[in-house]
Amino acid sequence: MQPPARPKIPAGPSRHVYDVIVLGSQLGGALAGALLAKRGHRVLFVEHDGMGPGYEHGRYLLPYAPSLIPSLKTMPAVEEAFTELGLSTAVQRALKPHHPDLQLVLPRHRVDLHADEARRRAELAREFGDGAAALQEALTQASRQHEEGDAFFKAGPELPPDGMFETWAFRKQVRQHPALEAPSRLGGDDAASALLRGLLPFVTHLDAPQGPLALTRPLSQALRSPYRFPGGREGLRELLAKRITELGGDVLTREGGEAFIVEELSFEGGKFAGLKVLRSDTLYRGNCLVAATDAGALRRLIADKKRQSSLATHLDLSTTKRFLFTVNWVVPAELLPKGLGELTLVQPSGSEAQAADALGPLLLQQHPARLLPGKEQAGKDVAPREDESQRVICAGAFVPASARDLGEDHLKELAERIDAQLSHLLPFVKEKRFLRSAPYLDAGGVRGSRLLPHPLYAFEAEAFLGVSGLGQRTPVKNLLLAGREVLPGLGLEGELLAGMRAARLVQETLKKKDPLKG
Repeated sequence: MQPPARPKIPAGPSRHVYDVIVLGSQLGGALAGALLAKRGHRVLFVEHDGMGPGYEHGRYLLPYAPSLIPSLKTMPAVEEAFTELGLSTAVQRALKPHHPDLQLVLPRHRVDLHADEARRRAELAREFGDGAAALQEALTQASRQHEEGDAFFKAGPELPPDGMFETWAFRKQVRQHPALEAPSRLGGDDAASALLRGLLPFVTHLDAPQGPLALTRPLSQALRSPYRFPGGREGLRELLAKRITELGGDVLTREGGEAFIVEELSFEGGKFAGLKVLRSDTLYRGNCLVAATDAGALRRLIADKKRQSSLATHLDLSTTKRFLFTVNWVVPAELLPKGLGELTLVQPSGSEAQAADALGPLLLQQHPARLLPGKEQAGKDVAPREDESQRVICAGAFVPASARDLGEDHLKELAERIDAQLSHLLPFVKEKRFLRSAPYLDAGGVRGSRLLPHPLYAFEAEAFLGVSGLGQRTPVKNLLLAGREVLPGLGLEGELLAGMRAARLVQETLKKKDPLKG
């Protein structure tokens, strides 16, 4: 009789010393890691806080939150980075449009906001008559400001600037693009303008943005091309992580089976030295660390906060104010109203609209249901199967950050309030749904402090152009930030721009020449 086979234990990376270690699954870090690997650096990408491309409930793979991915064409500087990696075409082909591009639902109106300006103008005039002129002009002005911003960001500004000389040079660049600081016209008091402003939290990471750039650029991108990427942002992160491995880098991720959760960071004097992951005695050493995780999560990895008090103080400048709370319904596609858009921004109605702690606008995003492989395929590398006859309605609204500390009963109440709004919008569907699920209640192992698919932050530091947050350089000279807290007012574009700049700063720190530039 043969002895039972031993379980297969992943060996992990054979190398333990790297030019740069990237910590965290946020997109800025993944992009920085891919760019540095492309440019000839030894890279280790440790996902740490990655949630995977959805969570399992029943036989479904469900999204954590609604997720909008603008076309790369609306982010020219970012498009150049993806072109360098050979991923631009793959990303553009994978993006799925919504039909219509965006729908607004108010108590007395339903408006389809098309990306095409002529169609949008006609739709607004049909629904609001002469009252549509101000809103249409505001959207046109936002589009012009967006085009002015393209040239600014392609020039590679040091944003946020660090120190007197960078700040002086940055302000000089801004003066060459006066439209960046032109007042936003999206402040109308009509119901449609108010609801449209309610889209801002879903496309930025800044709580109550004030600057004109933060008020217009992410919104303009969403109105031009509010696509969805398979798996949302996590799906895009997976694409970048795969590129890192293809370019010779090492990756520790949830999907890879290796230990990928970091236990602590190691410092030698005032420099980052390496990190340890759970269930491993190995110290992975790096000449630089690019941190792309939330500041609070990074702070918890600093064992000796007295010695690293300057770094801890830097991270404390960020505060999470709100987060996106989501409910998923899986329903028969045939029961959905024919006029319901695939991406719908809903103004709450009834008692919810009058409540002192009203949820605010809900964003609904439709997905084909993704069915997990059956038992007969367990253990095999089989992708989830999309079923167009079943639809996932992913509905999210922003709630105070304190909601997570108020217990499970409070979270259940929030889910029921979103349920009530879905029932009002989709009468007779609730009784026929296949499943109802809320990530904060049903996501299993990622539940708790690590589950932050879309937080909104406030900062103590000065905001440049109204879009910046934490300084990218930290008091630890070889530790750089590339998370969503660096440029929160630019949303997804801000994450990716932070990653691009982090890659350049690492190269400057390592004093290595970019092989692609000869």
